[in-house]
Amino acid sequence: MWVQRWMWIAWPAFLVAAVLEMIVFAMVDPSDLHWFGQPLDMSRQAVYTMAFFVFWMVTMVSSSLTALLSMSPFEVNRCPVPLDERPRDCARNGPCS
Repeated sequence: MWVQRWMWIAWPAFLVAAVLEMIVFAMVDPSDLHWFGQPLDMSRQAVYTMAFFVFWMVTMVSSSLTALLSMSPFEVNRCPVPLDERPRDCARNGPCS
């Protein structure tokens, strides 16, 4: 289940990052970029690569938040530890749903 949910997050984020990369670098030349007033000392390919991974991480955070907010109350509140393996002072000593 978690692998499937991970792919629900990673694959769309990858596709959106690829589209963002094309749109941004169709309008921006990596050699014109500056960081704190200094020109970047990186090759164009390095800037493309770094930007892609930044776009991918940002879109993965967005997709993760969407997946988290789409979870039902049952998924959020269910207890992952079986009843007989819980510590005695566990607040959830009722039956697991």
